[in-house]
Amino acid sequence: MLTVENLEVSYGDARALDGVSLEIAEGAIVAIVGANGAGKTTLIRTIAGMLRPARGRIALRDREISGLPSHRVCNLGVGQVAEGRQVFPNLTVAENLDLGAMLPRARWKRDENLERVLRMFPVLAERSTQAAGTLSGGEQQMLAIGRCLMGEPELVMFDEPSLGLAPAVVQSVLQTIRELNRGGLTCVLVEQNVAVSLKLASRAYVLENGRITLTGTGEELLADDRVRKAYLGM
Repeated sequence: MLTVENLEVSYGDARALDGVSLEIAEGAIVAIVGANGAGKTTLIRTIAGMLRPARGRIALRDREISGLPSHRVCNLGVGQVAEGRQVFPNLTVAENLDLGAMLPRARWKRDENLERVLRMFPVLAERSTQAAGTLSGGEQQMLAIGRCLMGEPELVMFDEPSLGLAPAVVQSVLQTIRELNRGGLTCVLVEQNVAVSLKLASRAYVLENGRITLTGTGEELLADDRVRKAYLGM
């Protein structure tokens, strides 16, 4: 579904991504793991069209999307749930969700998608007139996911969805990702909880200092001594 080939991205003289290549199969959950500063968020932001690569190719179903502006990438079906949730704090829950449906691809399914989101996250219906900034962290994460789904994506990149959340809420968020995938959504998961993300993933990549150093199924990387030592403390 998505192919990344030899991607290079720099911030000034600092190389953030150095020849990154990966493939994301349709219907998969793909985990990208690595330490802070490894380049994970840079990779997601580049795929989303928020950063322009210096070199390399990004293709969605064989269509080149490298360097397209983010609104065009979104309208092709690539969604993003950003690190830190990034809801609009002074807008209501309902207004945040409406913003997600502004993409041309999603406008005609607004009502259907809203019903789906509110069925998935009933608390958002209860809080529809409440300012998003007054929600709890877990509720804001639900809103961020719901707003993304309002855009009718076919692939969603989740950047640290459990960051700063209570353990019980983390399990709920990860269960939501699993259920969305079972419903046909292709998912890319960047998650600080490496063990959980590898258990969820059908495919996984280890990113270190801007380079892919390991790849395999989630189970294979969970059993890899290098991964266990570096990320699982074993």
